[in-house]
Amino acid sequence: MKNNIKVLSNKYASIILMCFILITITIFLSIKEPYFLTLKNFINILEANSYKMILAIGMTFIIASGAIDLSVGSIISLSAIVMGISMKSGVNVFSGILIGITLGIILGLFNGTIIHLTSINSLIITLATSSIFRGLSLILTRGTPITKFDSSFLYLGTGDLFGMEPGVFISIVILVIAIPLMYSMKWGNYLKTLGGNEKALKRTGVRTGWYRVSSYMYMGVMASIVGIIITARLNSAEPNAGLGMELDAVTAVIMGGTPLSGGKASLAGTVIAVFLLGLIRNGLTVMSVSSFYQQFVMGLILLFAILIAEIKEHKTV
Repeated sequence: MKNNIKVLSNKYASIILMCFILITITIFLSIKEPYFLTLKNFINILEANSYKMILAIGMTFIIASGAIDLSVGSIISLSAIVMGISMKSGVNVFSGILIGITLGIILGLFNGTIIHLTSINSLIITLATSSIFRGLSLILTRGTPITKFDSSFLYLGTGDLFGMEPGVFISIVILVIAIPLMYSMKWGNYLKTLGGNEKALKRTGVRTGWYRVSSYMYMGVMASIVGIIITARLNSAEPNAGLGMELDAVTAVIMGGTPLSGGKASLAGTVIAVFLLGLIRNGLTVMSVSSFYQQFVMGLILLFAILIAEIKEHKTV
């Protein structure tokens, strides 16, 4: 009985700790700034972080497989730019969105294929492709945002669905689909095994290359959906969209309890971490803290998250 309790406490330690921090910060900020504890502010937090949750869900699959993707911010931008160009040239909204998502899949396929064929560290490959994709966004637009989209498209980013932006509900649907994908289906289980013991998986006859490549294709879909939502919110497809968002996603995944080495995954932890980070950002904004200091604080959180994850990993070895 005691051993079972110990195993459970170790398994859910990150989630329990984050929930405690979440409650503590909420109480502190509510006392400090009365506006913080209002329904309007909490809806703002949900809306501002829903698309970040989508990106972090995709990153959870990537990191669980023992890899990383630093190109997601650039995929957000390039898929949004191509979608924007398509719609401005006369393509209808549905087809434009389909083009954006298809490009996300292609870019993910490109990343995954190179990583699989070369066996070069995914961090190095995706750092390079990030620069390539961002460069293409700048070339296609000459650095100028694409603006003024159809109102039916803008609804995805600024519409009112049960008192909230549609992006919140899109993120919930993606989470509901991701849970069985990660924990109940062969695909998610093989991805975790890929991160934990790739050699053993190969010995069973599993085509590990397909699972590696498909995880990046899935990440491409998530990034392109984020690009769609951001473009609809801003009424602008920008070549600098998604800049730095890959680090936010990685921070949330590591904080949530998914180790950088892979082999395990915690979608619940990732989601809580996304909103914990969003809560911290919102609190700093409400308290009129400069964006420069906010960037500094987020960097510290990422550093501590990595250090804690590494310490935990060494303890379990």
